Amino acid sequence: MKNKTAISSMVQTACYAFAAVLLTASCANDDTTQNEKEQKTEVPAGTTAFNGFSQQGSATRTAIVNHTKGAGASVNWSNTDKIWVKDNAGTWNQSNAVAFATSNKAQGTFALNGTYSQATHDVVYTNKTIAAGAQPQVEIKSAQTQSAPNNFDHAGESGDCGIASAAKNGNDYTFTLNHKAAYLCLIPRSSNPYVNRSKLIKVEITAEDDIAGTYTIGANGALTLASGGSKTITVTTGSGFAIDNSSDDMSKNATYVVVAPGNHKFRIRYWLKNTTDHPDETTAGVMTPIEGTITRYVDINCVAGIMTDVTANLTLKNYDGRNYYMWDAQNNYWSGHEWNSADPWQPTLTSQLANSNYPQDGDVFGRYFNKYFPGANIRYDATTPLFQSLPNANELSWYCIKGEPRWDQYELWTTMNHLYQGGMWFKKKSVLQAEGNYDVNVSADRVTDLRVAYKYYNIVPTQTLPSVTDINNYFYLPASGGYYYGKLERLGWAGDNWSSNTYPLDNSGAYHLYFVSNNVYVDSNRRHYGFTVNKFE
Repeated sequence: MKNKTAISSMVQTACYAFAAVLLTASCANDDTTQNEKEQKTEVPAGTTAFNGFSQQGSATRTAIVNHTKGAGASVNWSNTDKIWVKDNAGTWNQSNAVAFATSNKAQGTFALNGTYSQATHDVVYTNKTIAAGAQPQVEIKSAQTQSAPNNFDHAGESGDCGIASAAKNGNDYTFTLNHKAAYLCLIPRSSNPYVNRSKLIKVEITAEDDIAGTYTIGANGALTLASGGSKTITVTTGSGFAIDNSSDDMSKNATYVVVAPGNHKFRIRYWLKNTTDHPDETTAGVMTPIEGTITRYVDINCVAGIMTDVTANLTLKNYDGRNYYMWDAQNNYWSGHEWNSADPWQPTLTSQLANSNYPQDGDVFGRYFNKYFPGANIRYDATTPLFQSLPNANELSWYCIKGEPRWDQYELWTTMNHLYQGGMWFKKKSVLQAEGNYDVNVSADRVTDLRVAYKYYNIVPTQTLPSVTDINNYFYLPASGGYYYGKLERLGWAGDNWSSNTYPLDNSGAYHLYFVSNNVYVDSNRRHYGFTVNKFE
């Protein structure tokens, strides 16, 4: 969900004819008292004071405070804020750091050298030095830091900027600062207990085009990328924000981002740290910290001077612990005694010992594999409805070789009451078909039918995620491991997925798709292993 609110600033000033100038700008509410208006900062002899006040709901390159979802924000100057003003000679001069006459930091005073007597003077608000004769620039940071929830103190250093024309009005100058950066306010929530027990440690925002870098500020305020373009902005959230709110609660975790204006397709990765739900691989009963992502996609027209609220319900995909089978078995590997049954046999952790009640020949629960072998190089397909619904070996080869597999180390998911990460993205069947790279009757070499002739395939996957625009062309398989003689192995770092047909040379095996972070295979493996029957798209 997205809401947009405008950000603008107006500063009124009073001018006296001296060589050095003091600009007093404010970011206060409209209900500033007359007494406050009359207070002035002590200024050095031979200077000019510019005193002013801004509109409610405005924002500058300073501390944007009291933002409400779907509404505006109040603004205070930060102690180190400075502005740039072009003097009579056309030279940009930077002010001293802001000074305050009262504790009200919505009103500040800036001292500048130079001569200012024209009807108008250009004003720029930026975090970059303006070199002599150069066009003003601003750096929208690719690495931003927020110290506390719902706190936008970092706006200025992160790249907030604006322009104005200060117009002489009697002895006064008045200008309205037009903000030229865009802003996001990310407001996550969750009812998922694993998320609720986690902390939000950073947010990573990626677009297909540049959203950070050094930008030239045009005379009209338009930002043009000059150098150092980045398609990713990461906001680090101090020691971590809570996500234990089931409804929007900005005080818990509202996270602010300065971005370049434009129509952007965003991938937003919410990085969580959890210390209670991820099991140690070797020591039973011990939980180890895990840091991973929950990813959301959104298209936003980021308009200069506009704050866009982005709400997100952070959920986790749960994979059923009953999806482990011997090849073409009638029932799952632990049928009747699954991990959450009244009499569980199923190990749920790789640190646990094997359970001797794993399926064996003659199993009365229908958990043992289909042993039939029709003879060498004779096609034999699965007989159970579940396994008949799986891709055959030829189809798996297309997913492997033409599916552009992409390893995702960090996306979080759950299974059997624990939190994990790691999995592989593959192109969907419909995409492969549209590209002419899919055939149920022949494998990816366009010659061999794996159902009657043995061949294996493997490929090294990329370590980059699908692009933001292509993500809907892919589906995800978790690294859900498997069972070997009653022991759970490789959960969280390897995936084993059965096909619908057997190895054609003897009665020992069946084809499966296997992956780890640096390799994807289609090959035969023992039918008595407990691999997954995850859905392929």
